[in-house]
Amino acid sequence: MFSVVTNVNSLIAQENLRVNNEFQSRTIQRLTSGYRINASGDDAAGLAVANKYRSDIAELVQGVRNANDGISALQIIDGGLNNIAKILDRLKTLATQSASSTFTGSRVTLNTEYQALLAEINRQASNIGLVEGGTYNTTLQVYIGGGSNQANAKVTVDLSGPLNRVDATSLGIGATSVAAGGTTLGNVDLNSTTTFLAGGTQTFTFNLYDPTLGQTGSVTVTVTGGASGITGSAALTQLNNALASYGISATTDANGYLAFGGTRAFVVTAGTASAGNALAAGGTASDNEGVYRLASTSFTAVASSAQTEVLVFQNASGSVAVTLDNTTGASVAAAVAAINAQTAALGIYALPGESSGQITIQSASDFSIVVTQDGSTSTGLAAGTGPLTVSDPSTNATTTANALAALSAITTAIANLGLVQGRVGTGQNKLQYAIQLAQSQIASYSAAESRLRDADMAAEAANLTKAQVMQQASLAAMAQANAAPQAVLALLRG
Repeated sequence: MFSVVTNVNSLIAQENLRVNNEFQSRTIQRLTSGYRINASGDDAAGLAVANKYRSDIAELVQGVRNANDGISALQIIDGGLNNIAKILDRLKTLATQSASSTFTGSRVTLNTEYQALLAEINRQASNIGLVEGGTYNTTLQVYIGGGSNQANAKVTVDLSGPLNRVDATSLGIGATSVAAGGTTLGNVDLNSTTTFLAGGTQTFTFNLYDPTLGQTGSVTVTVTGGASGITGSAALTQLNNALASYGISATTDANGYLAFGGTRAFVVTAGTASAGNALAAGGTASDNEGVYRLASTSFTAVASSAQTEVLVFQNASGSVAVTLDNTTGASVAAAVAAINAQTAALGIYALPGESSGQITIQSASDFSIVVTQDGSTSTGLAAGTGPLTVSDPSTNATTTANALAALSAITTAIANLGLVQGRVGTGQNKLQYAIQLAQSQIASYSAAESRLRDADMAAEAANLTKAQVMQQASLAAMAQANAAPQAVLALLRG
């Protein structure tokens, strides 16, 4: 059928030319953009998956930056910890020097440097944020991404709590000293060739205040002589093994008598030996004379509210007032608890004294006590108002006990610091491994996105050639189709 009204072949050619033009345009767009998917219509499902990969990659790239920032912070902390470790080495050197009874120099000079280094530990611990309330004394969470959920996308480094603080107090050395001082118990020469406690035992009871628990307590240490007895040196070893965790050391003074040292508040009482030669006479008691102290003094219970006594305690850290009435001062135990509730924060501690009905108040730092109100001359700690006598640390009882206690505390501090360093190092390693995984995920996700989104340039180049040939063929065919109706004229001419 010939028709000059409707040129069907031309219409077919036009449609194919349009298709070929679109194919060529799409191919050119892919070649010039580099993407297979340039619009949602190109591959809606593939675009959604590719966008998810692209989002994950963006998250991981920032996560790698976060992890590197975390490593930088931990490296700063690690450097500070290494420096504190060096200071501990110097503290141990000073303590070792002072712990020798043959040292003839000035222990005051040694202790001046020792105390200055304790202050420097506090300063550096604060600078690296590992003190109470410090920037990094918390659980650090570094968000990296790449996890199946948010919890799994974070790396946690736990530097929280007291165990991760590295100031002098948290390390257990804040109250230590290498100055001479301590307390001697009895007059038995432990350096003699005598054998002690043959077939028997002897107990030593310590009244202590535990700052961690916030309460006073009693610790009993028993020395065992065995069947044939032990030397004085062996007895000291037993005592020190038992007392190391309390910051108290046992040694001998210049006369060879049993002495205890340390800068914590304590009162020691020797029990009676069950057999053999005693290390110290049973019933002998003493305050820690190596600290500032109100020596054991009689305490009379406050019987009525009219007899209320008010004590003002002051040191370099501040001042507090303690009221002892017929409740808070009803007994030695009540008074000790009431005083400690107010003064423990200042590092001043009350303990039951050497004998029943006595109280002693001790501190590693100088302090004062003033009675500002006294309702009776026969109750409380003092008769009348005014200052009470606070004694300075004794330098006569023993020259090495404080240093020996410091050595024990420093050894523990070094071990505790090592645990903190281990946690910091573990955190750095965890973040390094997390970075490696994130980098691997970035590469894998990028490859997956590329397979979906990127154009195959070789294929598209071939398609462009194909599209150009098809376009030219379509144009040529359209020209033929447009010329076909002219054949009708031959019929009309006939």
